[in-house]
Amino acid sequence: MKKNTLNILFAVTLVGLFTASCKKYLTTDSPSVLTQESIFSSVSNMNSAVIGIYAMLIGDNSYGSRVATLFPQSADDMRTSGDFSATDRRGISCYGASPDNTDLKEPFNQLFKGIERANICIKYIPKSDLYINGTDAQKATLQKLYGEALTLRAQFFYEVIRNWGDMPAQFEPSADVTNLYMPRVSTDVLYDQLLDDLKIAGDLVPWRTQSPDQNIRITKGAVKGLRARIALARGGYSLRNDTHLNERRADYKKYYQIAYDECKEVIAHPEQHSLNPVYENIFKTLHTAKRFDDAHELMFEVGAFGSNASTDSKLGYYNGLRHNGNSKFGQGGGGINILPTYFYEFDSIADCRRDVTINMFEIDADSKKVMNTATTMTDGKFRRSWTSIVDASQNLAINWPILRFADVLLMYAEADNELNNGPSADAITAYEKVRKRAYVGYESQIGTTPTDKDGFFTAIVKERLLEFGGEGIRKYDLIRWNMLGSKITETRQKLRDFKDGVGRYANLPLYVYSKAAPYNVAASTEELKTLDLINNESVYKALFTPGLGVTPTPDKAYVLKNWRAAVNEDYLTGDVKGYAIKFKPNERELFPIPTHAVNSNYNMVQNNGY
Repeated sequence: MKKNTLNILFAVTLVGLFTASCKKYLTTDSPSVLTQESIFSSVSNMNSAVIGIYAMLIGDNSYGSRVATLFPQSADDMRTSGDFSATDRRGISCYGASPDNTDLKEPFNQLFKGIERANICIKYIPKSDLYINGTDAQKATLQKLYGEALTLRAQFFYEVIRNWGDMPAQFEPSADVTNLYMPRVSTDVLYDQLLDDLKIAGDLVPWRTQSPDQNIRITKGAVKGLRARIALARGGYSLRNDTHLNERRADYKKYYQIAYDECKEVIAHPEQHSLNPVYENIFKTLHTAKRFDDAHELMFEVGAFGSNASTDSKLGYYNGLRHNGNSKFGQGGGGINILPTYFYEFDSIADCRRDVTINMFEIDADSKKVMNTATTMTDGKFRRSWTSIVDASQNLAINWPILRFADVLLMYAEADNELNNGPSADAITAYEKVRKRAYVGYESQIGTTPTDKDGFFTAIVKERLLEFGGEGIRKYDLIRWNMLGSKITETRQKLRDFKDGVGRYANLPLYVYSKAAPYNVAASTEELKTLDLINNESVYKALFTPGLGVTPTPDKAYVLKNWRAAVNEDYLTGDVKGYAIKFKPNERELFPIPTHAVNSNYNMVQNNGY
């Protein structure tokens, strides 16, 4: 079994389970499949049925690729590489996706397949004889399975809601629905149902140390963390179909209180989850069978295995560190690029997260590291060279992190600040725990934490930018804070200032000069120290001082790399290369509903503006 991967054969069981949802239309049972009754009369079969829900989390059309890497672009940190097209991944990044976008249809379908599978289990598990009359051990197992099904349905619905908004409230199996042409209902109604479900699940699913499946399946901390995240989404801003405005409700503090309470309980159990002392090890753990996370900061991750498009992931192949196909590692990375200005949001010396989150180099055909330009840096938390796979495979068995304990700490601090009109001492402590881990060895340089409400909120906004880069969180944070439009505008101006070399970017170089250097697959901060820059310059000196300012390479051994010169007007506002060029506030916070979904349900009204 690879890491926390559910590498269990469940195909025969699932054929029976998910064809049985149409059982009332059949007159005979096929001897080759299991009936609904037999599925839910066996603990083993019910376990397999729940594993079938987990299966919808992974693969190309879920967190193995598109949902994880394409849907979260773009914010003020990263963007998809390549030129704009309304019908593919670049349309998503530029906020110009059409209803026929090929990268939206199948993820939409798979998320609803996960909901349908969960609906079946949620209906039948608590009705089973073993759930009601079984042994204590059987009851405990089935309660856990029921709680997992509720949690997984919440995760699938949450993903649908935050990307498409109002949706039909189908919380029962399709076979039980008399009219499948269901209208869309408010996200408020949907979120409230999910919060209620997760309250139940939190009482059913055990803590990690009490679970027979710790590090493999959902445990209580993940349920509570997800409930806090959804509560903040419910209490935050979202695009309303009735007003076409990004708004939040008057009772929003009720939901901040839910988030506060859930996070507080998780924090009160450090034996279950705490911060990994080494930031980089969180992400290395996602790449290998060996765990580097004894603190169990990873609370909910999606397992990948099997070297195929359905059960594995393309993390590290599509996104992450760019590897030349002729390198000893094989081809990988490059689908997501860092915005140059994001690099300068980090402390230049003390914050270890920069060099983990941002790849300043790529791997060439000789398996050496070569400096990137300012616009070709890539997201750094996923790297083919951190895996043991060296063949031509596009599937690298890298897991996707859905929830970390650092997020629980920062959600707690944010909720506390909002509820108390300023941060309590505990909120400041939670915030500073995350910051001090980032500044390990330089803790005295974390700065003074603001104690007023607005100042502390601004600090939280910045800290979440630095902590979760490349983890699919930032865009959705900005939406729930009603800051996506303003941050895109602010970032475009920062990019222009970077291009022009003014303001905070006044002393940055137009060019840097570098040559290939050995790639040691060492700790990221150490790897940056051995980049070969002209005159033996450090990265700090090369990228924070004016530089040589000439285009002819002063030393033929070194290659010129555009730095400020890499950003031009086309990068800012060009029709095909421009950053977030199609964004429209109060419209493009949501994706278009795929054409097939609109055509198959006359009540599925398309989102405004599409």
